[in-house]
Amino acid sequence: MRGSADRAVRADGREEAMNEKMTQEQRLTYLVEAFKADSGEYKELETPNDSEGKRRMLRSLMNIRMPRKLDEAVLRVQDAYLRERIRENGIVRLSEIPVRKGCLSVWQGDITRLAVDAIVNAANSQMLGCFVPLHACIDNCIHTFAGVQLREECGRQMERMRMQYGRSYEQPTAVPMLTDAYNLPAGKVIHIVGPIVSGELTPKLEYDLACCYQNTLDLCLENGLKSVAFCCISTGVFRFPNKRAAQIAVSTVERWLSEHTGAMERVIFNVFKDEDRRYYEELLQ
Repeated sequence: MRGSADRAVRADGREEAMNEKMTQEQRLTYLVEAFKADSGEYKELETPNDSEGKRRMLRSLMNIRMPRKLDEAVLRVQDAYLRERIRENGIVRLSEIPVRKGCLSVWQGDITRLAVDAIVNAANSQMLGCFVPLHACIDNCIHTFAGVQLREECGRQMERMRMQYGRSYEQPTAVPMLTDAYNLPAGKVIHIVGPIVSGELTPKLEYDLACCYQNTLDLCLENGLKSVAFCCISTGVFRFPNKRAAQIAVSTVERWLSEHTGAMERVIFNVFKDEDRRYYEELLQ
């Protein structure tokens, strides 16, 4: 038994040394072939010759992969690859984000670059991420750069909820789920389902959106998370009007902070569109 354990340790050491010596291009090629083989259905796909084509194929294979274990050796290469991609994209720290009002900030850009205690993901009720290959939504982006471990953890949490509440369980609106962030520079990810506007905007929908912000901050308080970056919950494909969403977000967060003095060091409103940046900057003058 001791000999087997020693051989396993030596093998792990060799794999780790090999991983450290691999270039990003070598990691990318390795991962494309590994994820193709893991998929079964797509193992015969022709691998592109160019780096961008390989990146798109790898992301697509990650996006469609159901939550399950992945070989540890492949995970180590994935982690090294993703962390280097994020480093190349540029990690943004709190000290680099100006404060506009109190402890509130507005920052425009890719939320996966933020080194904060927690980032907020606009999730769907299945809580497993976006399965549409290369989709530009925040859910897809967060799951892609966190790595496949994030979907696996979300799957475990949802399975526990289905065992408790029944096989048809879906995550309710405004009930946050906390997970690790894995390869992201953030410490945690808070996944939350926002209200979907299918017709006219109603007081109930506005209340539900306010609950998203309040419940997320409550979760931060319960878990000792002192900095959080909110995305624009429910805007975009959930069709909540952007200006009204910003008004609800700011008023809810400001009210919560006034009731919990000193609970948060920083709350960031992360925006992607110029329109949203203007709304938040006007509200935080």
